[in-house]
Amino acid sequence: MLRLPGTYRAQGDTALLAGTLTRRGAVAGARVLDVGTGGGALALAAVRAGARSVTAVDLSLRSVASARLNVLLHRAPVRVLRGDLFAPVRGRSFDVVLANPPYVPAETDVLPRHRPGRSWDGGRDGRAVIDRICDGVAAVLVPGGRLLMVQSALADGEATVERLQRNGFTAAVVARADEPFGPVMRARAEALRARGLLRPGQVHEELVVVEATAPAPAPAPQGSDGGFESVA
Repeated sequence: MLRLPGTYRAQGDTALLAGTLTRRGAVAGARVLDVGTGGGALALAAVRAGARSVTAVDLSLRSVASARLNVLLHRAPVRVLRGDLFAPVRGRSFDVVLANPPYVPAETDVLPRHRPGRSWDGGRDGRAVIDRICDGVAAVLVPGGRLLMVQSALADGEATVERLQRNGFTAAVVARADEPFGPVMRARAEALRARGLLRPGQVHEELVVVEATAPAPAPAPQGSDGGFESVA
C-alpha cells in the first residue's frame, strides 16, 4: 500500500474490520461504500471479498490521492471521491457501508481540519464522527443494508449500539481484539489515565466492530386482489 505523508497508516483496526467483513460474508455481491477510506485498504479488501461495486470517500486531499494511487496500483474497480462522510454520495444507496472513523479521545471537541490528527481525533469522548455516522448512515443504505464500523472501546462501543438501535437499526458488537498502543495512544496515555479512561499501566486498547442492519420496509397492505375476500 502506498501512503502519502499525512495519510492514516492502516493498522490493527483496519485489519480487524477487513477480517470481519470477510468472515461474515458481508460484501460478496454487494454495493459497498467505504467512508473515511484513508489509503483505501478497506475498499480494496471489499473488492477482494467479492463486492459488486465499491465507492470510497475521504475528506482529506492526501488520503484521496493515496487511495487513488492504490486503486491504480492494484487495478481495482473502486471509485474514490472527496468529501465529508455521506455528502459525495447523496441520493445513492448501498448494500453495505464500511467505516473506520476517528475515535481517539482528544483534549477538545474542536476537530482538526488541516492536520493528520483529523484521521484519529474523535473529540473529548471520541464519538464526534461516530455519532454522525450513526445518525446519517440510514440515508445511504438500502432497507436491510448493513453498517460495519470499527472503533475503540474507549469511545464506548455499547453507546454506538444503543444509538443505532434508537435510529431503528438492529445492532451488536460482532468482533473484538486487543491492540497494543500505537504512537497516538502512547502520546496520550498519561492524559487519558488522568481522565480515568485508562487503567494504570494499561498499554493495550480493545477494538470492537459494530454491525448494524437497517430496518426493512413494512409490508404493503393487501388490497382486494391480494388475498382478501371482497365484501359487497
